[in-house]
Amino acid sequence: MDGLRQTDKSVEQERAILVKLITPQNAAATNPRNPIGELKALAEAAGAEYVDGLIQKRMSPHPRTHIGKGKVQELIERSQASSANLIIFDDELSPAQIRSLEQMTKLRVIDRSELILDIFASRAQTHEAKLQVEIAQLEYTSPRIRGMWTHLERIAGAGGGSGAGVVGGIGTRGPGERQIEVDRRIVRDRLTQLRREIKRIDERKNREVRSRSDQFTVSLVGYTNAGKSTLMNAFTDVGQDAEDKLFATLDTKTARWSLGGGRHALLSDTVGFVRNLPHRLVASFKATLEEAIHADLLFHVVDASAREALRQAEVVNGVLAELGCADSPVLTLLNKVDVAEDLALLDVLAAKFEPALPISARTGRGLDQVVEYVVRAMHGQILRVAVRFPASDGKLMTLLNRLAEVKEQRFVDSDVEMEIVVDRTQLQQLCGRFPSLEVQEGEQ
Repeated sequence: MDGLRQTDKSVEQERAILVKLITPQNAAATNPRNPIGELKALAEAAGAEYVDGLIQKRMSPHPRTHIGKGKVQELIERSQASSANLIIFDDELSPAQIRSLEQMTKLRVIDRSELILDIFASRAQTHEAKLQVEIAQLEYTSPRIRGMWTHLERIAGAGGGSGAGVVGGIGTRGPGERQIEVDRRIVRDRLTQLRREIKRIDERKNREVRSRSDQFTVSLVGYTNAGKSTLMNAFTDVGQDAEDKLFATLDTKTARWSLGGGRHALLSDTVGFVRNLPHRLVASFKATLEEAIHADLLFHVVDASAREALRQAEVVNGVLAELGCADSPVLTLLNKVDVAEDLALLDVLAAKFEPALPISARTGRGLDQVVEYVVRAMHGQILRVAVRFPASDGKLMTLLNRLAEVKEQRFVDSDVEMEIVVDRTQLQQLCGRFPSLEVQEGEQ
């Protein structure tokens, strides 16, 4: 089965030429200053070395080679001059286009989807993430089997010639066709197995998310490398991986976020989005994104220092709409304002994605305002109450001091009386766990 894994087609240590086709349909989403900048970052994230780039403008893609015949010839010449051994296209190519280009250039050709899948495969750490990536890879692989497996070329029937001694002659076509069907059946069987396993994970994940429905939940979403994990670390002690690289986070982490004054929320970090994120990945990572789908509040983290910040923010909103989160409450956080140079862009972003707050997760600028916003959003869930319980219950006293803001404390006979500010859910849970806890007064 390992032979069917797309992870074997790694782009590590390869010298890559990047190709971008600009058409009227994608021109608006293309950065005019650096059309292949993001593709270059993706290629480097996958381990490839950028050696050259080729850009063409056409009214529509060429049906056989995506780019025009003249550009294919130029691509061949550039690949020879730069000693490239890999060609990466910034669009999704059909299996037929990949085969045609590989035959003409004599080099391996991959498209944007396969590149992103390769990066996800190298980043996946948990069993769940690996399953999700493998499903997306196999769904990508399935229609491309005929062009991928070189062993088919050595099997009678895989050719198509009719001369004497030619592979694929009359009477020899059957075995090759059967081999392709065997490969496809293996892929189908593996997909069935993976989907069954991921369904169990989905059900467990849904139960976990529903179990937190009585707590205020906030989910971080945004373009990859926008600073979500750095922000997560600034608000909690979860120690999320916050490397300066694309797709550093694939597995959602949820941590308790103390807002002060006895208030708490649950904060989740999620996988970053990117332009033209393969739909197979969006679908397979649906369980990972359940926190975002069911969150009480979304933090849309935008890299305000990036020239493409506006396009990136619109990409994220598009993916959120695809996930069914278009109407979810969103606070846009304009991150990295400490290094942002285009102040006019900050004004545009703040106006377009209102409500928005300028922040720096790295320096802490503006984070107090974020906390205040969440506290206002939680209005009605924070109580100020008087409670009474036996002084001998040291465990309950410890929990109240940790989970609530104690305004006043006094001892009356053998009991303790406290004035506290506490989250409604926390108080309900404590009352259920400690029957001796008496709530004496109502809400602030």
